[in-house]
Amino acid sequence: MDSGATTKEKMLNLIIRADSVFLGEGKAILIEEFGKDYGIYFSILSAIARGKTSRSEIEDIVGKEIGGYLTRLEKEYEIISKKQPIFEKSTTKNVRYAIDDNFFTFWFRFIYKYNYMLEIENYASVRKIINRDYETFSGVMLERWFRRVMIESQEYTRIGGWWDRKGENEIDIVAENELDNTATFFEVKRKAENIDLKVLEAKSAAFLRATGVFHGYSITHKALSLSDM
Repeated sequence: MDSGATTKEKMLNLIIRADSVFLGEGKAILIEEFGKDYGIYFSILSAIARGKTSRSEIEDIVGKEIGGYLTRLEKEYEIISKKQPIFEKSTTKNVRYAIDDNFFTFWFRFIYKYNYMLEIENYASVRKIINRDYETFSGVMLERWFRRVMIESQEYTRIGGWWDRKGENEIDIVAENELDNTATFFEVKRKAENIDLKVLEAKSAAFLRATGVFHGYSITHKALSLSDM
């Protein structure tokens, strides 16, 4: 804000340039924390930032067993958190991992991953890549923002996401109010025209069959987009 970078283009020009303090910020903060094993931790965080969120997916990338590293990242360093579908009964199945900090999510997704370009000062290409992938990345951040707003509103008694074990159905946000027996299923996308509530209703039907919850509840389905911020 002090630099007047109030648009996406100005922000990228400020972040991705030779004298940017942001390029080394992630490494400067974390390398001292992680010590000699920082390379493994960085590989894990980079995989999560790129959407490889299950333990098996991360291990395929890292090439080794990572259970202890994930536990330390979650419990000791408090950088990641373990996510499960709302109403999941098992504490060990259908787990996904997420980087909690927005800056680290961006840094590992774009800065760390494309460091080889930054080392040869190819800043223009990195900016083009970020622009290319920006909608997908910001869509995830938009969902995170709406979830935070719902939590702070205190309108709901339980909030979470849901996905089945086959990966066939996924619901961005499920919000329950146990006090008045209501539940709302939300689909989040940047553009409202890309949301099909009929598809959301089919996913919520799969959710109800799988979980067996919300009997006697009043259920609604809503779309959330940038225009709802």
